[in-house]
Amino acid sequence: MSTPPQAGPHDPEGPQLPELESYEPAPAQDLLPPATEIAPEAAPQTESYFDTYASRLPPPPRFPNILDVVLMCILLSVGWLASGAAAATALHFRLFGVHTEKQAANDIHYTMGAQTIWYLVALALWMLIFPKIWHTRFFAGVEWRAAAAFRLRWQLFWAAFACFVLAIVDGLLLPGPKEAPIDQVFRMPGGAWFLFAFGITLAPLIEETIYRGFLLPAFSTLWDFTAERIQDRPAPWPDENGKVKWSLGAMVFASIATSVPFALMHGYQTSYSFGTFILLFAVSLALCWVRLSTRSLAASTVVHACYNFLLFALMIWGTGGFQNLDKM
Repeated sequence: MSTPPQAGPHDPEGPQLPELESYEPAPAQDLLPPATEIAPEAAPQTESYFDTYASRLPPPPRFPNILDVVLMCILLSVGWLASGAAAATALHFRLFGVHTEKQAANDIHYTMGAQTIWYLVALALWMLIFPKIWHTRFFAGVEWRAAAAFRLRWQLFWAAFACFVLAIVDGLLLPGPKEAPIDQVFRMPGGAWFLFAFGITLAPLIEETIYRGFLLPAFSTLWDFTAERIQDRPAPWPDENGKVKWSLGAMVFASIATSVPFALMHGYQTSYSFGTFILLFAVSLALCWVRLSTRSLAASTVVHACYNFLLFALMIWGTGGFQNLDKM
């Protein structure tokens, strides 16, 4: 029988297991990569529910737009029909001593009276219908902003005076025709004074509403809307005051597109003379600039009314209170 090995003199305790190396756990921070190596996007970005919801909302609709212009023209046509019906009714009852259509065409009560009814009916329809579409007051929708016009009243007057000087220079360099349709209105009994009152009140209001209240912003929006579709970019949000933002190209295009029909509409009164067309086109560009720079339809209306007033004041002075119309 074999006996177990005995411990030797140099091995007092017998055979030993190999010693294991000691292990100390490394600090936690040594296990992570340096902070500079962590990608910035690794940190989660928190966004509230309301921010996420708002970012997905489209910008509010821009108005007036081209569809609003179409509706405006339809309502303007309704006003024209109403004025025609009023004139026909007056002629039927022979009001103001008028018995025939030819007499009515040369009577200030029928000519300017019908145009006054036309404008007032159209304005009433605009104020009644468009707030239901825009969900805001009519004059707020067309950016009337009377306070801005009052604050800039002196600057607006000098802008009108500059247009008045331009009209004088244009008349000297490019004189109009000797006879024009507008002269017939001046020769009607009381026509000159009625035209004076109409030209500084209702005419500037309605014309500015049509051309600078509807057409100018609609053409500006049309330009930007087309560019957004071509370039596949989103529509801009309004500024901090809630005003629609337009690009410079849109405003230039809209000013030209608005001024052409404005000049043509007035051109009928002066037999479409070249000099008058150039003057009216330039004045319209100035009115567009006032409207866009102030974002106030009231401002361009004030300039328009003051410009008309200065023209009539010159005529009143030159004709001795419309007594000598041959001097016009």
